[in-house]
Amino acid sequence: MKIQHLLAVGLMTACTTTAFAQSATLYGLIDSGIEHINNIGDEKKSTVRMPTNSASLPSRWGIRGTEDLGGGLKSMFVIESGFAPNTGGSNQGGRLFGRQAHVGLSGPWGEIKLGRQYSMLYMALLPVDVLGGNIYGSGNLDFYLPNARIDNSISYLGRFYGLTAGAMYSRDSNQFGALPCGLVDGPAGRGCRHSSFLLQYERDGFGLVTAYDVSRGSMPLSVRNDLTDKRLYLAGFGQLAKTKFSLAWLHRVNDASANEESDLIFAGVSHEVSPAWTLAASVARLKYRDSPDHAILYAARASYALSKRTAAYVTAGHINNSGNLDFSVSGGSVTGTNPAAGGSQTGTMIGLRHFF
Repeated sequence: MKIQHLLAVGLMTACTTTAFAQSATLYGLIDSGIEHINNIGDEKKSTVRMPTNSASLPSRWGIRGTEDLGGGLKSMFVIESGFAPNTGGSNQGGRLFGRQAHVGLSGPWGEIKLGRQYSMLYMALLPVDVLGGNIYGSGNLDFYLPNARIDNSISYLGRFYGLTAGAMYSRDSNQFGALPCGLVDGPAGRGCRHSSFLLQYERDGFGLVTAYDVSRGSMPLSVRNDLTDKRLYLAGFGQLAKTKFSLAWLHRVNDASANEESDLIFAGVSHEVSPAWTLAASVARLKYRDSPDHAILYAARASYALSKRTAAYVTAGHINNSGNLDFSVSGGSVTGTNPAAGGSQTGTMIGLRHFF
């Protein structure tokens, strides 16, 4: 009996010690609704559907954890999977943990992470884009913005007295998904690389942020390893009482595009009407330089919190394309809902979101 008692005490002590030393949390959200889109294709058809990718936010589940290593040092990890609530299938090309999969260390000096993670450009968007991953939003004019996840990357992010600085590098990043990196990485060894940088300053609810993002090699429909896709981003944001606002500019130079240079300008405002009601709206304009091609996207959303974890919402968007552009108003599906070239389109959606 004494031996059994000692074993039981020892096991309880070990479990208690582990519980204090490390933690892991299962988390996620599921967000779905019913959407109506008009003016699809040359025949200007309409459709009613449940989107596969994003609603007010993309559905996901994940596990994150930390362990206190002592002396202010911690280890951490995140694995996160995106899924389509209408079918239950995996997003991000069917990857199990396609949204994030990284491990790292953090301390007073900042944090270092290794794995599949978000670009510094994505991090710079977080305090600025008031609609986030909404089905109608600025990301519909540049699909990379809400999907800037980089494989095989190492990153650093540090925060010091209101200043945030970050950098990322990947030697074998194939986020374009066109060709295996080995096919485009020539003798110069420059293909399939990614670099991004972030600098942000925030004080008393107001902030400025800039980011630079460049990817090289494995461009769509190309076997050249000297092509680059570069984005320079500048933005400001602030909050007065219960109102948030932002203004951003993104300049892109894409060697793999017939229209290499473009400018995306977007602004947004969000207001908490009451503890339950939140209204948000944004406008985004994409213009290709030396070209008649441009598009303007308007979006709005009203959310009502049924509880701390559950919310219902109504969202709408309208896009005007000019020239040869045929962007869809809806980011719930990258293809299949585009209007005719130069056409306009309107989308509306009512949905329900639950965090867990």
